[in-house]
Formats: sequence, C-alpha cells, structure tokens
Amino acid sequence: MSRPGRRGRATIEDVAKLAGVSRQTVSRAVNDMAEITPSTKQRVLDAVRTLGYRPSRFARGLVKQDTTTIGLIVSDLVNPFFPEVAAGVLAAAEHRGWHVVVCDTQYSLERELAALEVLSHQADAIVGYLGNPDDELERHAGGVPLVLLERPSSSSRLGSVRIDIEGGMLAGMRHLVSSGHHRIGMLDGAPYPSQSGRRRHYLEVSRELGLAVDENWIFDCDHSVAGGASAMAKLLGAHPDTTAVFAFNDLVAIGAVRAARDLGREVPADCAVIGFDGLELGELVDPPLTTLHIDKRRIGELAVEQVGLILAEQPAIQWPVVRPRLVIRRSA
Repeated sequence: MSRPGRRGRATIEDVAKLAGVSRQTVSRAVNDMAEITPSTKQRVLDAVRTLGYRPSRFARGLVKQDTTTIGLIVSDLVNPFFPEVAAGVLAAAEHRGWHVVVCDTQYSLERELAALEVLSHQADAIVGYLGNPDDELERHAGGVPLVLLERPSSSSRLGSVRIDIEGGMLAGMRHLVSSGHHRIGMLDGAPYPSQSGRRRHYLEVSRELGLAVDENWIFDCDHSVAGGASAMAKLLGAHPDTTAVFAFNDLVAIGAVRAARDLGREVPADCAVIGFDGLELGELVDPPLTTLHIDKRRIGELAVEQVGLILAEQPAIQWPVVRPRLVIRRSA
C-alpha cells in the first residue's frame, strides 16, 4: 500500500486498514498499552512507519487525558488587529478546555519558520498568519495540522479561514465612485505575496468600474501610521489630482489622513480616505474613519472550529469565509 500523499496526512483509519485492526487497537499500540499482543502491536507500529502516521496529541489525549494545545502565530501584536483575532482564538479554545501558545513573528519569514519548528513539538495544531510557501510551512510543521488565516492554500492538507477581500473592495470602491470619486489611489501594505488580494482586487474593481488607474496609482508601505503617511505623500506627489485613497488597513488609512492634512488637503472635502479593518481606533480619529469592518474575533473562532474538525479527522473540511461590512463615517 502506498503512502496517502495526494490525499493528505495519514489518518488512524489508514493505519488500522493496513494493519488489519480496529482504530482502538491502533490507539492502544501507539499509546503503549498492554491490552494487545506483542505481534499485533508490532504490526501496527510497522504500519505507522510505512504510512508516516503521526498521532496527534489530541488523539493521545483520548487515552491519557492530555490537554489539547493550539499554537497561534500572529504577525504583530502591537497592531490592534491581531490581539482581537487572538482574543477570538483564546475564547473559543477556552470553551473547549484547550490551551493556546502565542508567537509573534514581527513579519519575519525566518521567525515564522522558527516558530513552526518550536510549536510542532508543543502543539496539536497550529493556526496563524503565515507568509512562506505551503510546502515550506508543511515541512517545518512536521506533520502537525495547520490552519492558515486570511490566505488560501494550494494544499488540501491545510485548513484556511479566508476574508472576502473582493467583496469588501467592491463595496468600498462603489461607495467612493457613487460619491463622485474617479481618481482613486491605493496604499498597499501587503507584507507577503500571499496577502496581495487587496492590490489585485483594487485593480480588478477599478477596471470593472471604468476608472483610469493602474499599478502606478498603488504605493507600497508598511503596516503603520507612519508608513501610511509616507506612502500618502508619495501618492499625492505623483498624482496631485487624486480625490480618494483606499488604504490596506486602518492604521495606514489614519496615516494617510495625517499626511493629507500636512499637505494642506482637507479630508474628505479634498481627498476621501477609506480603510480596511474596522479597528475601534478608527472611531476616535478626526474625521472618524470610513472602513471595511472585519469581524476579527470571528476569524479566531472559525480557526478553532477548523482545528477541531482536523483533529477529529473529519473529511471534506470547508474553508469558511468572513465577509467585510462597509462602515460609512466622515472620512469618505
């Protein structure tokens, strides 16, 4: 029997079928219990090696009453977005009696892989914001189940919680166009190619709406207020006729508002600004920020639901989608 590489990670059912025993017998063998004969145990262990089966700590906990642990990897705990996602993970995990270990990669691909290596020995599953290619992620996770946040996966072995970026971008751009804006720039803070959906959909929606903008209307920046301010100054310098700006997230949008004012432009009279996050901070700035609100806690809750399905070895796991909601305030 060949290893189930195409279908995904080997399951306890695969081992049981190859060894000709029940699931319970496999559990007894891998947990070194005495209720089976030495020859049966050896046959099961041979099947485990042949298939590359790695019993999860969750499966062992069914026998030993261990506590399930989730590893959570976020990009930047200083950014208010990620603590809200983490709060959703923590609440959903606590409801199940699970523990959570949190790692902050600070947008470093190297720190990300290092975190995966560490968590692969501590956690039953890992969820997070990850920028490395799928095959690299799987290799460093060492067979521990992975759930990717805000990005699709090319591997059927990985779970995913996605954001409807296209729907959010379309709602935001339509709002700007309906308000009379046709020269709309973008400040893109995507840290990894896997998170370039806002950029791609900005261009697609612009074409759909007949706007005369292209890549030259997109300026890159980091995920900070200062980054948004710097990119906004560059955008307005290159395209002084810009009347509206779509920012990658709310922090970038707040920086854009600051830069516009420093350059003598009123928001929204001279240049409207829209964000993409729905941070509470956006209600406190002047003018209050129009934004695409994302239910960040729901992202965390859905991630934990995915982990539960994966650890229970449920087939046909679907990728849930969180849909942004347009919140109109005075900035646009």
